[in-house]
Amino acid sequence: MAVAFAGTNEQEKQLLSVIEEMKDTKGALMPILQKAQEIYGYLPVEVQKIIADKTETPMEKIYGVVTFYSQFSLYPKGQFQVSVCLGTACYVKGAGDIYEELKKELKIDGGECTADGKFSLDACRCIGACGLAPVIMVNDDVYGRLTKSEIKGILDKYN
Repeated sequence: MAVAFAGTNEQEKQLLSVIEEMKDTKGALMPILQKAQEIYGYLPVEVQKIIADKTETPMEKIYGVVTFYSQFSLYPKGQFQVSVCLGTACYVKGAGDIYEELKKELKIDGGECTADGKFSLDACRCIGACGLAPVIMVNDDVYGRLTKSEIKGILDKYN
């Protein structure tokens, strides 16, 4: 589900200032993208286009870097960021099913944000709670030894 881009003039001014300051520095693309994500919280195509135009970098290269590195997000993050551990211990204990249930309940895919901006969903590799597998986190709250039937009740706590 696509969320409409809602960047402000102030954010754009900040971004243009960063680009102007760094654009002639060798290897500046990564720091510019990192700063842009700090400013906007994610890197929608509209922001990528500004960076491409102002740095004279092909859009394909910008998109390639943004989609290659996991630190970058194409979608905004929700007020409640749900992370599902898909590390080995969690996966073998059913985390894949938990992830699918979350996608169904939230009506979004991994990496996306609900239209109301309330929830975003991501998979991660390990959160260090293998003894509680399968595990999800909602912001800093950890939920372990989960079953699919518990997902709706967990999400309801945040509504």
